[in-house]
Amino acid sequence: MGRGGEDRPLRIALLTYKGNPFCGGQGVYVRHLSRELARLGHRVEVIGSQPYPVLDGEDGVTLTELPSLDLYRQPDPFRTPRREEFRDWIDALEVGTMWTGGFPEPLTFSLRARRHLAAHRGRFDVIHDNQTLGYGLLGGPTALGAPLVTTIHHPITVDRQLDLAAAGDDWKRRASVRRWYGFTRMQKRVARRLPSVLTVSGSSRQEIVDHLGVHPRRVHVVHIGADTELFSPDPAVPEVPGRIVTTSSADVPLKGLVHLVEALAKVRTEHPGAHLVVVGKRAEDGPVAAAIRRFGLENAVEFVKGISDAELVDLVRSAQVACVPSLYEGFSLPAAEAMATGTPLVATTGGAIPEVAGPDGETCLAVPPADAGALAAALTRLLGDAELRRRLGAAGRERVLARFTWRQAAIGTAERYRSAIRLASGRM
Repeated sequence: MGRGGEDRPLRIALLTYKGNPFCGGQGVYVRHLSRELARLGHRVEVIGSQPYPVLDGEDGVTLTELPSLDLYRQPDPFRTPRREEFRDWIDALEVGTMWTGGFPEPLTFSLRARRHLAAHRGRFDVIHDNQTLGYGLLGGPTALGAPLVTTIHHPITVDRQLDLAAAGDDWKRRASVRRWYGFTRMQKRVARRLPSVLTVSGSSRQEIVDHLGVHPRRVHVVHIGADTELFSPDPAVPEVPGRIVTTSSADVPLKGLVHLVEALAKVRTEHPGAHLVVVGKRAEDGPVAAAIRRFGLENAVEFVKGISDAELVDLVRSAQVACVPSLYEGFSLPAAEAMATGTPLVATTGGAIPEVAGPDGETCLAVPPADAGALAAALTRLLGDAELRRRLGAAGRERVLARFTWRQAAIGTAERYRSAIRLASGRM
């Protein structure tokens, strides 16, 4: 199998069923990892579905579009396709699952990817799946044409638990949540049969073992990172007094934005100019919108989306404080990126966030998840102490440079590729 040689460049198929680099971590992961793998000399074919990945134009990286029916696109999510759009039975399965309240994309993308890989057998030395975990990717090198390595950022069962908790006693909402997350049963079954799983933190590794039942020996931690050239300090960007910045989807309970909104109301009793800029989509109803209205914060909370990388970096640079209020994160790229700019960070201790943000009082201020009072106290303290902001900001950037860069992530990932190739060769 392969062409021999431990240090030869590899031919990599990088699969991603959802590749939007501006919403969620999967697209960010594919974009930066593919670029750095190419800079190490490997050739990467990114195979993705809508929203298609945005890549950096690096030599050695190509994009193959594997179109779905794009049922969740804006401005017509949950649309019913026209009859002429249907191409095969996978399309029918995709629509039927959506019609019955489920989320079909992990399964249907895996089936399309299997068909594509079978048609191009021999093109790749290794296949890297970015958290699809669909039935179509089972069968090993015999079925797929190359050994498989899978990244699980964190088990989606964690999101399911938090969404069920947020639904409370609303039985209709709970039933809808259970149906939407029906694909997690498939992901659990598939994960247990995978020979090599990568994940981004020790916390996520434990969650994969506990929630998905994967044997610990099969799960390997390769930290991801920030783009430290892009996310860097720039003294020429003026600091905006009272500005707090966060990255969050307003309607996702896991992100903890409702607690940050409540904390902001408390902070403004001591710092009336304190205001929040949220990188993400505004929800017109739901808990966050209700909290903004309840606390009279309509003019103190701004949502921005669709901004460029350069605009995002300057926004983070302009903030006096960056905040990650999540109840749980499998890694937290926003924490690493804020730290890389030298912006001081307030973060919860949910999931893997402490692995990224570091010790309380040294590289960040750390607070318990879902505790608006603790968030408010930390934000108030940091807004009122310029020397503490300077010290935490500098220490945070040093931590990211030492531990969390995409080049380091690519080197560690390529080592796992070679291990998977050796393992598969020994079994053939």
